[in-house]
Amino acid sequence: MTSPPQTTPLALHEAARTYGDAPAVGDGAVRLSWSQLLDSVRETARALMARGIQRGDRIGIWAPNTHHWVTAVLASHYVGAAIVPLNTRYVADEAADVLSRVNAKALFIAGTFLGRDRLAELRSAAPELGIETVIVIPSEREEPVEDAVVWSELGKLAEAVSLEEALARAESVSPDDLSDILFTSGTTGRSKGTLIAHRQALAGARAWAECATLNSSDRYLVVPPFFHNFGYKAGIIACLVTGASVIPQAVFDVPETMRLVHDEGITVLTGPPTIYQTILEHPARHDADLSTLRVAVTGAATVPVVLIERMREELQFDVVLTAYGLSESGGFGTMCRPDDSAETIANTCGRAIGDFEIKLADNGELLLRGSQVMLGYLDDLQSTAETIDADGWLHTGDVATIDERGYVKITDRLKDMYICGGFNVYPAEIEQALARLDGVAETAVIGVQDERMGEVGKAFVVRKPGSELTAEDVKNHARTLLANFKVPTFVEFRDQLPYSAAGKVLKRQLREETA
Repeated sequence: MTSPPQTTPLALHEAARTYGDAPAVGDGAVRLSWSQLLDSVRETARALMARGIQRGDRIGIWAPNTHHWVTAVLASHYVGAAIVPLNTRYVADEAADVLSRVNAKALFIAGTFLGRDRLAELRSAAPELGIETVIVIPSEREEPVEDAVVWSELGKLAEAVSLEEALARAESVSPDDLSDILFTSGTTGRSKGTLIAHRQALAGARAWAECATLNSSDRYLVVPPFFHNFGYKAGIIACLVTGASVIPQAVFDVPETMRLVHDEGITVLTGPPTIYQTILEHPARHDADLSTLRVAVTGAATVPVVLIERMREELQFDVVLTAYGLSESGGFGTMCRPDDSAETIANTCGRAIGDFEIKLADNGELLLRGSQVMLGYLDDLQSTAETIDADGWLHTGDVATIDERGYVKITDRLKDMYICGGFNVYPAEIEQALARLDGVAETAVIGVQDERMGEVGKAFVVRKPGSELTAEDVKNHARTLLANFKVPTFVEFRDQLPYSAAGKVLKRQLREETA
């Protein structure tokens, strides 16, 4: 038996050969078969080559879920470049920091979307950035942009490079070449780039897809953002290796989601628990036809047993699974199995998938080992060595238990990180931002339970003498420096913070007082 392709260009060739005219991407009026997706990817790849993109270059993408994202990521891979997805909620300073650190040679960026002109923001915040090729993805409308290529011009650019040249480049890509650099905030407050190779991205997606029972007849509504491992690898790449159709949704809107489920015959719907909770509670649900739904995969937050039961009984999913992973393990790690009980699915993250091994350190920290563990952090040998030990074990920073079946239950975090709406949030980054606000003497941020978002931020602030700062002042300041999901929902002013004898803020005490 031959082994499956180990690079996404070869996986795309195989998908086009195997599935041909079957639907690959459906985004409004745009419908691409697997053969047409290959053509679209090759045209964009040739345009990138015409602009001088080389193997090993890094290409940013800052855009919501649309068919353009699917083509852009696969075209970047096709020319041997690594994709660097940017969180669409980033403010310009955050995006500029990531793009400068990877030395991005090109950037796919959304045009004006939801009232934001990201390119104008970026150029204003970082005029020195100087990315050679900027490709604007149309959103509300396509219009000329100064010193940028608009999406519709890619075909013309591609004429300068032959199909044979593009094919040769695609075939030169190695399984060990970088496929992507996803940034995850570090506990020091500075984000870290995780380096993942083609073979790792594909292996993780295949293991996930097998567990999720994904197949070529599935139609997969991808609500999790493509810039996140969930949307990108458990979405686009999982569809690439199974032949399932990608139906992107740019903005989560319950009536629109329910309409798409009906109109597109959606069988797979994944995302954080809030997605299913919101659908279940929506007044229009009883009038919606959601009968095609088959598979749900969730995680990233506590999942109540009653939610699993309602997803099975009221939304009539055949397969409901929870999963666990982190960027350092390529986005994957453990998953429940289709025949697990509601209690197992709600109370555990499942057992290891693919070739992952799991064990607990002496302090209860969950360790992962396997071929999908990242190659390392971008330009950070020290953090890499601290995170992956000499025996290849990835230290996850999560405290867990493992039962006799090998099922993992996350019980606490060694780090202070909390999860808001499926996104990791690191208090140190918020604390550093708040420290810049005039009138702030000390701050401490924790995650507190929230029915809709899983967890949200609460900031404890000690004012400087004479300061009359308000909670709104604190939030407004945070909004100028941080993505929305990082902005604290609650602000509590205190005369002093509790400290340990070693001089560290006692966050456990703050959590207990808040509970």
